[in-house]
This record gives sequence, C-alpha cells and structure tokens, in this order.
Amino acid sequence: MNRLFLKLCFFLFVAILSIQLRAQVSLVKKGKPTARIILSDDTSAERTAANLLQNFIQKISGSSLPIHCNQTAKKGDVLISSHQELPSVTSDGFSLSTQHGILKISGGNDNGVVYGVVTLLEQYLGVDYWGENEYSFTPRKTITLPLIDKIDNPAFRYRQSQCYATRDSLYKWWHRLEEPSEVFAATYWVHTFDKLLPSDVYGKTHPEYYSFFKGKRHPGKASQWCLTNPDVFEIVSQRIDSIFKANPDKHIISVSQNDGNYTNCTCDSCKAIDDREGALSGSVITFLNKLAARFPDKEFSTLAYLYTMNPPKHLKPLPNVNIMLCDIDCNREVSLTENASGREFVKAMKGWSAITDNIFVWDYGINFDNYLAPFPNFHILQDNIRLFKQHHATMHFSQIAGSRGGDFAELRAYLVSKLMWNPEVNTDSLMQHFLHGYYGEAAAPIYRYIKVMEGALIGSGQRLWIYDSPVSHKKGMLKPELMRRYNALFDEAEKAVSKDERLLKRVQRARLPLQYSELEIARTENEKDLDDINRKLTLFEERVKAFKVPTLNERNNSPVEYCQLYKERYMPRARQSIALGAKVSYLTEPTGRYKEVGETALTDGLFGGSTFVESWVGWEGKDGALVVDLGQSKEFRSIETDFLHQVGQWILFPLRVVYSYSDDGVTYTHLETHNLPEDRSIEVKFRGIRSESPQPIRARYIKVEVTGTKECPTWHYGVGHPSWFFMDEITIL
Repeated sequence: MNRLFLKLCFFLFVAILSIQLRAQVSLVKKGKPTARIILSDDTSAERTAANLLQNFIQKISGSSLPIHCNQTAKKGDVLISSHQELPSVTSDGFSLSTQHGILKISGGNDNGVVYGVVTLLEQYLGVDYWGENEYSFTPRKTITLPLIDKIDNPAFRYRQSQCYATRDSLYKWWHRLEEPSEVFAATYWVHTFDKLLPSDVYGKTHPEYYSFFKGKRHPGKASQWCLTNPDVFEIVSQRIDSIFKANPDKHIISVSQNDGNYTNCTCDSCKAIDDREGALSGSVITFLNKLAARFPDKEFSTLAYLYTMNPPKHLKPLPNVNIMLCDIDCNREVSLTENASGREFVKAMKGWSAITDNIFVWDYGINFDNYLAPFPNFHILQDNIRLFKQHHATMHFSQIAGSRGGDFAELRAYLVSKLMWNPEVNTDSLMQHFLHGYYGEAAAPIYRYIKVMEGALIGSGQRLWIYDSPVSHKKGMLKPELMRRYNALFDEAEKAVSKDERLLKRVQRARLPLQYSELEIARTENEKDLDDINRKLTLFEERVKAFKVPTLNERNNSPVEYCQLYKERYMPRARQSIALGAKVSYLTEPTGRYKEVGETALTDGLFGGSTFVESWVGWEGKDGALVVDLGQSKEFRSIETDFLHQVGQWILFPLRVVYSYSDDGVTYTHLETHNLPEDRSIEVKFRGIRSESPQPIRARYIKVEVTGTKECPTWHYGVGHPSWFFMDEITIL
C-alpha cells in the first residue's frame, strides 16, 4: 500500500510538473528574445498594450520583443486580443493565460488588454509605477513566466482620480484611470446646464428658461433651468442630438445642474413636481427621463449634488439615466457611516440604490483650500469605496488631493486606484509596499508619521473637511507636542535616505505639508520666534521652487507668492497700529458666530489667512458698520481695513468703504469714501483699503461703514442668494 501510494504521488508530481513546464512561456533567455508579440486585430489598445509590454521587457532585460500583426501565434509567443468573446470578462476586464505555451492576453473591450499587460508586468515581473515618470523594476537577463490562468474584472466600469501624475500617459494606463474626455460626449461632464443652454444667448430674451425664486427669474451663467418649460426641453434635445452626431463614438453625456446650492426653479410647475416627490431632485429626474426616452440608445448622467442629493419618492430614473451622487457636505475624519454628515449621505445613497443600479459616486478626499496641508484620511478610503460598491455604484471619481506637493499625492492616488479596481485588497499591505518602494529606507518613519497623525485626528474629536485649515487643528492633531514628534520622524526619514538624492527629494516633498502647517499656525500666534519663522519660510520657499509645486489650493494661488505675502502680511511691521487691543462696537452686527469672533479679531494684530474659518469677521447679505474706540484721543495719519475675496465660498470684496472720525462719538467728520471695482477672479485675494491724510488727525473714535454686494451676481454660482464680505484687521497709524 505504501509503495502504491508513493508511486501515485510520484506520477502526480510528474504530471503537475509536466503541465507547469508546458505552461511556461520564455520571453527572454540570456539577454536574447525568445518570443514574439502577436496582435490579433491591431486596434489602438492592442498596439498600446504591445508597446507597453515591449518597452518594459526592453528595460528589464535589454532585449526587445518584435511585434507582428495578423500572424498565427506559435508556442512561446505572446498573443494580444482585444475582441475575443469572453463571457466571464466584463468591461475593462481581462484574461491572462499561459496554457499550451502561449501567453494570451485577452480583453473584454479595448482597454482590457492594456490592463492585462499592466497586471502581468506588476504581478509577475515586479514592475511598479509610483508617480509621474517614476517607476522601478529589477533587471534580469532571463524572463520566464509560470503557469498563469487569471481573469480579473474591475469593481467599477469607470474609475477617475485627480493625481497630477496622470499627465504621464503610462501612469494613467498603469493605474487603470480614465478621464471624462475619453467617455463623455464633447467632454460634457458635470455642471453642463449653461453649456447646453447658454445664458449669454438666451438669458435676456428668454428669462423664462431659467430658475424662478425669490419672486423673479435668475438667468445667468450659474443659473439652473426651469425644467418644466417645454421650449427648454426642445432646445436642449436638439443640442444633444447635434453633439452625439458630432461624436459618434460616444454614448454618454452629462445634463446636470450648474454649481451652486438652492438655485433651483420654484415656479408653480417645477415646485409641484418637487413637492409631490418630496425632493428637489424630482423635477430633474422628470426632465432626464424625458431625454432618456427620446434617446434610448444613449446614456444621460446627472448630478445628485447639494440640493438634489436626496432621491424622489415615487419617480424612478430610467435605466439609461446615470445618477452622479456627490458626498461634498460630509466630514472626513471617520468613514461615512460614522458621523452625522456621512449618515445623511448614506441615507440618500440607500434611497437612490433602491430605485436604480446606475450610480456614479463622486467622493471627495481633498482639502480644496489647502492642498499643502495634512489630510489624514487613509483609514477611511476602503470603507467608503466598499460602501459605494455595495450600493450599486458602477462608476467612481475619487477626487483626491492630487496636486504636486499635496499631502502624499502619489500614495493617495496609488491606493484609490487599487481600491477602485478591487475594494477588497489589503490596504495596509499596499501602503507598506508603496512606502518601501517609493521612499526606501525612509518608509518606516513615514508610516509611523501617518499612523500617529491618524490617531491624533480621531482622538482630537475635530472634524476633517474639504475646506479645512491647519489652524483648525493647532490644538488637536497639530498641537506643539505632536508637531515635535512629526518633525522628529521626518528627520529620521531624511537621515535614512541622505545618501540617495532621488529618495531624499521624495521625502522632502512629502514633508512640505508639515512645513506649511508650521507657518500657518505661527501666523496666528501673538508670540513668535521671528528668526525661526524666517528660517522655515526660507526653506519652504526653496523647496516649493525646487519641486515645482504649482498651487496651494483649487484657486491656483502660487506657493511662491504665498511666501512673499507671508513676509508682507504676517510678519511684524515697522510701526504698530494704535488700534491694537482697541474696543470695537458694531452698528451692524456680524452674522452668526462671527459676532463672538468680532469681539477681538479686528484689533488683535493678527491677519487672517486664505481660509475664512479663523480670524475673519463676516457679514452675510447685508452691509456692515462699526466704531473703533481708541480709549482716548490719539494722533494718526492713516486708516486701513483688510478684506477677503474667495468666490468659491461666496465671499466677495465689498462695493464701498467709508471712513470717518470723531472725538465725542456723536459727530463724525468724513475722511474718505472708496468705491471698489468688481473682481471676478477665482484666486483667493486680500485687499487693504487704506485712507491717508496729508495732515495729522486727532480723534478717539473711528467709524468704518461697508457696503457689501449683499447678493451673488448673475455670473456667480450663488446667483440670487446672499453673498458675504469678510473683514479682518483694522490698522491705524
């Protein structure tokens, strides 16, 4: 029995070995090519896949595999086929097989074969692609593949991130990412109402095409439509028909609300639909369903965003209506099921998933106001992406902090691209793999830095949100004792790779958000070590220049200009304002919580930053007026007030500023009136409004009267709704 058993084991071993040997494919042997790459149809994707494979085989071995078309593949060849019928392979999926001694790379559609080659290179040949033109591999003269029988399909049919590295076409292919221009007809992708029905064409002659609210129509670039107007439907239908005819290779287009909140139409017809459906999405879905019925062979994507986030109660989107659901209002310190803002979104997502299987989730893993600030949200990425998949999301845009120099931009993109393909991957193993591959011996301290900050954020109880500021966390995850710990870890990381210039630069680039946070927090402190700040500012400026960091935020503010502004705005001035510590009395009170801030903020000697969450005093939808009491009559020659411009937050420069002065607080003498020009710039700006007197003035009371825009103008996406103005330091010299 024992002999028989041993014989059976031997024969089984030989059989398995024989199968494995037959399955092996040798691509290169001792530096010489032993295989050909055969293209089945020579499509664009097959050619891309072949070139990608040829390119990296050349890099690894020094040997180039020839590429042929329309030839019969023999044993030892590589066959790339993008149009093979594969029932188990879905859109963008692929099959890898070495059966019968031929490496077959087959795709369910064009992109699948490219992703198959990427997987082959990554999982079987040890190639990693980290960032823009940043990759690694181990050279070898012989390349032999084992038995491979693999089918892999993506969790989402469309996957998008925002990493700067997608400028590198190989990077984009490698991470299996797509861009709207590749999928959506004529790049009509989100906020398309004004593109489809331009207000500068129809606004003056047909205001009835646009939203009615607050007693009137609001035509403008950011206006929404009157979705029950039959002429709007016909004009838009004709426009869409012409777009698809001009783009015959595309089958999906976005017909979606302009940016802005609560600018929807409330005319009797639109309101009746929304009231019946119990959601402001009702009129939108009614309109989209009509389009979908008129063009049944096309797909229409629309936003469930801000006021349209919640689903209708009775209507169901037609199968060819795609719901782009956005979680813009959610906090990010924990996953979406763990805080109130997230649970509200999850409730809406469950509602949509009950009535449609065609959902596109737009998730925000970004700080729009401060790209160069820590954003420790790695611990929630997998939970959220799993959640989207479970609730019928088939398309996904993970909008991450992808600007060059942004907080771990490369690692963030790496993780979300893997999770969008397969939400069940081990994210900690992936993170460790990336850190060791990208930062070398610095990986361990950087990993500890990430984990310590993650724990500090959760322990602080402070929210993490998309318009965050380092200053918001200066008593939490960025408090002094933790900042010392973080810097010690980065010192350790830099020391570990000090002899490798390439790795050292990567570590130094990853340190920028910590350095930026130090500067931002320092400007809010009354007591400063000026020499230390100057050293840190000089180093930060050197680094952002060396690493070509393009912007601090979504408004394209330059980090180099920030350094110059810091010197001018936040460092102590030659002369001290006589208003420092003075009492401020409001004739028109600031709005909401800004009343409390306003008790000290205007005369504390500290100037606000680009994020309105600290130091600034705001008025919404009204003018402002205040009196500064210097305590006694004092001599001065100039008065200056500081204002913020941030159109993304509906914060506009005021229209007029008037200064006057008094000795008794009753009778005031006019000093100067400033009429300010409109500014439509998207950049965050500061403007000091200054009046100077040729002769010294003596007074105790200074009155400042501000006329705000009060309502967002037609060009702004808050059209028709209250606008803000924000004021900070009052300087009297």
